[in-house]
Amino acid sequence: MTPVLVTRTQPGASITAERLSALGFAPVVAPFLDIRPVAAPNLPPATEVQAVLVTSGHALPPLAACHTALPLLAVGDATAERARRQGFSRVWSADGNAIDLADLARRDLDPAGAPLLLAVGTGQGQRLAEALAAQGFTVLLRSVYAAEPVARLPEAASAFLAEESDGWVLFFSAETANCFRRLVIPSATRFSRLHLAAISNGVALAVGDLPWGDIRVAMKPTETAVLALLHE
Repeated sequence: MTPVLVTRTQPGASITAERLSALGFAPVVAPFLDIRPVAAPNLPPATEVQAVLVTSGHALPPLAACHTALPLLAVGDATAERARRQGFSRVWSADGNAIDLADLARRDLDPAGAPLLLAVGTGQGQRLAEALAAQGFTVLLRSVYAAEPVARLPEAASAFLAEESDGWVLFFSAETANCFRRLVIPSATRFSRLHLAAISNGVALAVGDLPWGDIRVAMKPTETAVLALLHE
């Protein structure tokens, strides 16, 4: 079976690995970011918010205790499903990226209504907040988790890169791609046997200078579209 390095964070990495196994690939799980919650994220009361917007499932745990009755707009289907499992009853998926999420808010929410709570990772969400503000929304941008790059190359990734056979490397975020590039430069001479599958052009660009044997970009910013690249 063809090995596939899954670089995304947990629990998404394990979910992707299960899908890869079902498709006949040999997944190698090696997250390049560690997720930790932000202490006291200063969330507004649910009574003062029109809806919650999230660009990642990592934002959901801090919200689950007191905001589950609010409408929740998720960037994609996987995040939407995770929100439902955590108790959110009114969930909509943009099935895309941040631009699609802003469009969904414009269609379904009231710019003149109460503020939107945009829950993101530290240092993220500013462009989305500005896009929503340009549509007339009041946006409360709150960091509820941090994604920290790992300090050293994960053992599973090191073993994968040492192999001589062909394989795939999957990237779902620019943060992961940037961390990967920084840690694997000493191993870059082996990259001609590897194929890159990226969720977007921006993500591919972050590692595009490595000597990949092939670079492919998903037609849509979804896990399903990334996995489809492996069969093209």
